[in-house]
Amino acid sequence: MNIFEGLKPTEVWTYFEEILQIPRPSTKEEKIISYLKKFAEKNNLEILTDKVNNVLIRKPATKGMENVKSVVLQGHIDMVCEKNNDKVHDFENDAIEAFLENGWVKAKGTTLGADDGIGVAVALAVLSSTNIKHGPIECLFTVDEESGMTGAFGLEEGFLNSDILINLDSEDEGELFIGCAGGIDTVAQFLYKKRKPAIDSLAFKINVTGLKGGHSGDEINKGLGNSNKIVTKFLYQLTKIAKFRLAIFDGGNLRNAIPREAHAIFTLKSKFEKDLNKLFVVFVTEMKNQLKVTEPDLEIKLEKVELPKRVINKSVQENLINALYACPHGVYAMSQDIEGLVETSTNLASVKFIDGNIIQVVTSQRSSVESAKKDISHKVESVFKLAKAEISHNEGYPGWTPNTNSDIMLISQTAYRRLFNIEPKVKAIHAGLECGLFLTKYPKMDMISFGPTIKGAHSPDERMEIKTVEMFWDLVVEILSKIPVKN
Repeated sequence: MNIFEGLKPTEVWTYFEEILQIPRPSTKEEKIISYLKKFAEKNNLEILTDKVNNVLIRKPATKGMENVKSVVLQGHIDMVCEKNNDKVHDFENDAIEAFLENGWVKAKGTTLGADDGIGVAVALAVLSSTNIKHGPIECLFTVDEESGMTGAFGLEEGFLNSDILINLDSEDEGELFIGCAGGIDTVAQFLYKKRKPAIDSLAFKINVTGLKGGHSGDEINKGLGNSNKIVTKFLYQLTKIAKFRLAIFDGGNLRNAIPREAHAIFTLKSKFEKDLNKLFVVFVTEMKNQLKVTEPDLEIKLEKVELPKRVINKSVQENLINALYACPHGVYAMSQDIEGLVETSTNLASVKFIDGNIIQVVTSQRSSVESAKKDISHKVESVFKLAKAEISHNEGYPGWTPNTNSDIMLISQTAYRRLFNIEPKVKAIHAGLECGLFLTKYPKMDMISFGPTIKGAHSPDERMEIKTVEMFWDLVVEILSKIPVKN
């Protein structure tokens, strides 16, 4: 049963409902690609795929619009796969369980995938429409945007024929984006030796849950809690009062999500148990008071657990805790050019024990200034180098420098005012959009990005405001009808 029955525009919600049924984790987009191929065949549309499995579907202009500039509508087909610990869900096989609540679309215990499922749905509605005016249309559906921007990196010159690109992957209705931050990941690895815990030790688990998490770019300035930082802070304070040995630290999952949950298991001798409990009571009070506004649902629990089979060696434990404690997280600098815009930030994304004797720490840095992006990644690198970890960086991706003379920006501003009698905000965003990479292949492409209102992206709190979807659709349709003729 379609839970979106009765919502407008019907075609957009119908396609979004279908997309929710299709598993599409990053790097595993085979099922949604198959869906797009069947869609193109059903609608007698030209479809192409490239070497990295980006999908391009072309639609001819409507009558009388053959000579206007061609437009690319672009969105990514993968989604962030995050769920609450108590939610049973297989992202590779299960459909997203969506529901409506107080004017919003949400998912039951998982990410919704409106980022960027709704952009894909709008593009499909344009492709299948028979009653809107537009020039030649190309719809580009990229793969693996969320975990590596593989589709944007792999896009080849000459694959697109258009002059204008409309990115359908923004999350604030009423805002038109003409620039974005670039990003890079810094990964640290510690090699540890296994030690047996003392026989007369007790084992404890500290568990942090209930945080909101969210997009590590768009929501990094909201003062949200970082579960890895909270667990680290507790362990660091514990070093001041008791000798303990760390057995496990597990927190966060994705480089582009602020970590919501984390836990650590450690051992100590029974004589320190009273001191541990006193510290914990004070710590919980302090953290809840510190985060009472931004994280009212924060939960921190301490419980006795079974003694682990091994703990890590003392020197690595000290280096790890010191590095995690010193590692910056959050806003590093605000833009001096655009009021209220975060220029540079870093996210302490995940801490994992992997491959038997490796502890891997993943961090992600963003900046709208290339030199500042390098600088913050080097600062993070230096922290972990001092802790004797092995450091690596991924290739990173460039930012998108704003063009305040953009023709598509002016067209979009005019269209928005005409439709809603409100002046839209023209902004840059502190999130990574694929537009910066597109410009390296198509430097003359005129681009803009906008979308409906989506909150809590990259977390199980992800939700999309229903009324803004129709506004999103109306704006796309209006802009397409006003594209100028070719010079």
